[in-house]
Amino acid sequence: MAYVFCNKCGHRNPPTSGFCSACGTVLDIVEDRTITLTKVDPLYDAAGKDDDVVVDLNEIRPGTAILVQRGGDEEGSYFSLTSAVTTIGRHSDSTIALEDITVSRRHTEIHHSDGRYIVRDAGSLNGTYVNQKRVDVVELLQGDELQVGKYRFVFLESVEDLK
Repeated sequence: MAYVFCNKCGHRNPPTSGFCSACGTVLDIVEDRTITLTKVDPLYDAAGKDDDVVVDLNEIRPGTAILVQRGGDEEGSYFSLTSAVTTIGRHSDSTIALEDITVSRRHTEIHHSDGRYIVRDAGSLNGTYVNQKRVDVVELLQGDELQVGKYRFVFLESVEDLK
């Protein structure tokens, strides 16, 4: 199930929703092709910037997906998932190396095949979370939040792949 995100408050709504269930705003249709990621904690503003992160889905190459970082100093930066297997961990050989003690050396992997992205925990100490639920293996869907240690990412696919 691909969720529809509210561009006003960032609330995740079921795909058939016409209005945001949190604030009542009319939801954008997929043809809008932009997503606004609101702050994880709008009251916390360490860097002094208060702009939301805007992602243009047209910039994601067809057949690929990205992980957009939420919160922290690198908020808004993203990692392209172009390999068959993307490794995430503290180890320097990881595809996505995250320097923090909350991340295991070999924390999680994202496998891409047949147009599907499957996240697998690699035996990490703190676990891998998708939409705030601890998982061992699960398919990532448009708009899912992936948490690895203290890092939070939003999974976004090319709009062409959603048709």
